[in-house]
Amino acid sequence: MDNDSRASVLYVDDEALACKYFERAVGQRYRVLTAQSVDAALALLEDEAGHIDVLVTDYRMPDRLGSELLQEVAQRYPHIVCMLVTAYADKDVLLELINGGTLFRLLEKPLDLAAMQTALQLAVQTGRERAARRQGLVAMEESLAFLAHELNTPLAAIANFARGIARRAQADAAAQAEIGEAAALMHDNARYCLSVLASFIDTVRLASAGPGMQGGRRAGSARQLLAALLDSYPLSTAQRAAIAVEVGDDFSIAESPNCVALILSSVLANALRSSGEQAHPAIGIRIDAGRISVRDNGAGIAPEIVEQLLIDPVSSGGEGKGWGMVFCHRMMQSFGGNLDIATEFGSSTTVTLNFPVHIRNEHD
Repeated sequence: MDNDSRASVLYVDDEALACKYFERAVGQRYRVLTAQSVDAALALLEDEAGHIDVLVTDYRMPDRLGSELLQEVAQRYPHIVCMLVTAYADKDVLLELINGGTLFRLLEKPLDLAAMQTALQLAVQTGRERAARRQGLVAMEESLAFLAHELNTPLAAIANFARGIARRAQADAAAQAEIGEAAALMHDNARYCLSVLASFIDTVRLASAGPGMQGGRRAGSARQLLAALLDSYPLSTAQRAAIAVEVGDDFSIAESPNCVALILSSVLANALRSSGEQAHPAIGIRIDAGRISVRDNGAGIAPEIVEQLLIDPVSSGGEGKGWGMVFCHRMMQSFGGNLDIATEFGSSTTVTLNFPVHIRNEHD
């Protein structure tokens, strides 16, 4: 099954000969599974539902009706496209199924091979469209979770600074320097939130344009993109001094520059949090041959967490920091790259953005 790329069809009929006929008729084009009752079909679906694209079931069977199977499948496995085969004019039941949205097509017995092939082709196409919509919704949910993850910390800082200013303003002996510093930090954090939000909106708005999307952040080199990010990021003087940038073989970033900016922003935020716990924080960013690496001298990440960090949104602890890495990794994959995390537990972590191979070859 792992090497079979064909769409899968589950055919349900209490007649063994009907199952054999169906499998013989469409088996070369589709992977066919069969069951001879509603209960048998449901038992099979418990293990195979994730691999089944289309369900075709007879209506009138001895134990339970095919309409019952369709209703259960619609509730439990909504990604499966359902078709009903019948030789009877059960109009009320059929209308209920069609109006309820559980039935994609009705096929009449005896089955017409050409009509059945056409219906199956349309059903598979419909299933793929449903899957694409589901993936789009998942991507949007992840993007929103990433946005919340990325903005919550600076927004919370702004709120804390505002409360601090309010308290100091009520005291006659308020330190003007402290108030000024808090106001500046509020401004920087707010500016960062606005920058991230603008990039996010541009990314979502322009995602449908695909690779090399126009508008939003201009395409440029990796060095230019990093420089723009460091200019807009709310870094304190000490934080900026702790960041060293090294540029080897610079390369262009024409595909999804807004996405890359968001990814780098999240990676830098993690590096700042990690290195900030050290007496002498240090972050090294290197650009070279289709890669951007960000290394911090923080405490590192436990090996068991590293293994899950790119697939589990809550693997790095209660604060949900894993959301950022999941989002970043999937965004890199969306335009042909990937994310790599290497850590020396107790001393450092390096996150590398690997860009598509054709980008690395542009300057060869």
